[in-house]
Amino acid sequence: MEIYPGISMDPGTRFGKPCLTGMRIDVATVVGALAAGESIEAVRNAYDVTREQIQSAATYAREEGL
Repeated sequence: MEIYPGISMDPGTRFGKPCLTGMRIDVATVVGALAAGESIEAVRNAYDVTREQIQSAATYAREEGL
């Protein structure tokens, strides 16, 4: 179920953690990489995601206080 634009939660995927919609990459992984100093381009390449998906993950995390 989509809980935020581009972010979904499914009990059968990653133990129900918020993930990028249609992927098994959780928000915490994306945000953690950014927090560790990885560039957006590095995250895009490492996880094969779009800039928009990264932005959705970051915005969701900020709004939810993650």
